[in-house]
Amino acid sequence: MANNFHEKVDFIWSVADLLRGDYKQSEYQKVILPLTVLRRLDCVTEPTKDDVLQKYDELQEQGVENVSPALERVSGQNVYNTSEYTFEKLCEDPEQIDSNLRYYINSFDEDTQEVLEKFDFGHQIERLEDADLLYKVVRKFREIDLHPDQVPNEEMGYIYEELIRKFSELSNETAGEHFTPREVIRLMVNLIFEEDDDALTQPGIVRTLYDPACGTGGMLSIAENYIRELNKEANLHVYGQELNPESYAVCNSDMLIKGQNPDNIFYGNSFSNDGFPSRTFNYMLSNPPFGVSWKKVKKAVEREHEEQGFAGRFGAGTPRVNDGALLFLQHMVSKMKPPEDGGSRIAIVFNGSPMFTGGPNSGESAIRRWIIENDWLEAIVALPDNLFYNTGIHTYIWVLSNRKPEHRQEKIQLINATEMYEEMNKNLGDKSHRLSDDHIDEITSIFGDFESSEHSKIFDNSEFGYRRIVIDRPLRMSFQATPDRIKSLDEERAFTNRDEETQESIKNALSTLDSEKVWMDRDEFIDEVELCFNMHAVSVRKSVYNAIERALGEQNPDAQIVTNSKNEPEYDGDLRDRERVPLGEDPRKFFKREVKPYVKDAWINEDNKYHDEQDGKLGVVGYEINFNRYFYTYDPPRSLEKIDEDIRALEKEISEMLSEVAE
Repeated sequence: MANNFHEKVDFIWSVADLLRGDYKQSEYQKVILPLTVLRRLDCVTEPTKDDVLQKYDELQEQGVENVSPALERVSGQNVYNTSEYTFEKLCEDPEQIDSNLRYYINSFDEDTQEVLEKFDFGHQIERLEDADLLYKVVRKFREIDLHPDQVPNEEMGYIYEELIRKFSELSNETAGEHFTPREVIRLMVNLIFEEDDDALTQPGIVRTLYDPACGTGGMLSIAENYIRELNKEANLHVYGQELNPESYAVCNSDMLIKGQNPDNIFYGNSFSNDGFPSRTFNYMLSNPPFGVSWKKVKKAVEREHEEQGFAGRFGAGTPRVNDGALLFLQHMVSKMKPPEDGGSRIAIVFNGSPMFTGGPNSGESAIRRWIIENDWLEAIVALPDNLFYNTGIHTYIWVLSNRKPEHRQEKIQLINATEMYEEMNKNLGDKSHRLSDDHIDEITSIFGDFESSEHSKIFDNSEFGYRRIVIDRPLRMSFQATPDRIKSLDEERAFTNRDEETQESIKNALSTLDSEKVWMDRDEFIDEVELCFNMHAVSVRKSVYNAIERALGEQNPDAQIVTNSKNEPEYDGDLRDRERVPLGEDPRKFFKREVKPYVKDAWINEDNKYHDEQDGKLGVVGYEINFNRYFYTYDPPRSLEKIDEDIRALEKEISEMLSEVAE
């Protein structure tokens, strides 16, 4: 197959020579991919063409409106065409090639037409005709034989996948939006199938796989190939959903070309228009776009979150609107099969943000908590930088399962593979690194071995949780009735809301206080102000006294503690601190040991709003995964002797250079 495969790919790729000059390189796929699909479908439908046309005429005469079931039976497949045209006949009339080609395309069954429409090929027909290229390109495709008896579905799938790969690399400035490097997908597939190899080798095994952001279908194809290599008798049904119309068309046409069910690929937004609302899947893979806003579907997502809770997909929470990554994860978790039905396994690619963004009260932390406390997170693999086409950042594969093997239960494995890569001979956009087969095998083995090592750390789930408590210190204020401070009352609304005469009376009374005196006790100061107002017949509300405190006072660590009506110390907002207490440790004991010895006057704020909503205990629970902390290695600075040695060497070098200049 190898020679035939490469010959076919090279021949189709050579069509680009006709497009050069009229099309940019990044635009070649707009012509070549849909025409590859059309030529394949032309070859697939040709053997039953006459029978389909005859049956179609009969149905028309009988007035039958829904002709699809009958024509599919005659065709022997889901695809059929009711025009008299083939690529051969299209080329017999060069003058009418544009109108005839449009008619030919519009004569396919509705599902196939939908796929072709997403390619927006009608625009390309017009563009090719204007450039006097349409006939030449169609004639070129007529020359390649893609009949199923010459090119089986499996081989055709490989050909199409190779074209997609080449085009994705050619247009690398946008490839990252729709294309995941093949070696990354292979690793993800290895990770979700690693613990299931025995089951997948059973004769006639049937499994389902889903990608909610499937792009051009690369993950689905590689997973299918993996299963095929492992067990030719296995049957993997793949499903996907895609928002980008062109990517959807490529993925769906790939299904058509392989003879699979194109209805398994759904067009639309996975958040607002779930294509498979009642389905669950054995496996799920995805590389959702990094840091992409979900603002357009915000109302639909939040409505589902609020109205359906955990009966819907987003019960755990919603992340900030500028990054929908964790929405994808919740969406996938909602499609896991129950453990009693075999459960599910998930691999998803994220940037670093979903691991640590957001404090205990955030949607992100709530989602992490939900994932970890349900014991679904198996592992996170840190990948090298410069691995993707449109970003140089480090990325991470999360592996989840609701049927963890016993030795993994209540445990999370972190794998540091950031140094496992090889340099590429030529960069593709930001992609300068790649994973070799050896790297993929090594990472897969580390995951499968589940042992602590230089590259692997294993932790209890609780390691990533904490309770955040609020630590307060007393407010200490001093007061002084200087002219500037009295004037600053004009910035206090409680003061300016009084009439002008009252304002003037208050200022005049305060001006009689000793401007040089500093009151170190709030109560003594207020007593002095009250006496002053009584002497000047000034009557004010409590809100004005509060305004006077703010205007004439300042925080002073040497002053007396300010107390409330219950003689309890008031807290200083500027000195408020928050401490993270490890899960399982009593916050009060932690405070007594870690805080009180160093800050004698501090206390824990035990207000109900600082108790966790779920368990009611002191401290709001949060979860984060600070990956780098667990693999940090201390690099000691150079010794002073070494630094002195380098300085002397530089001084000598500079001196010699100056001597040469002087000469």
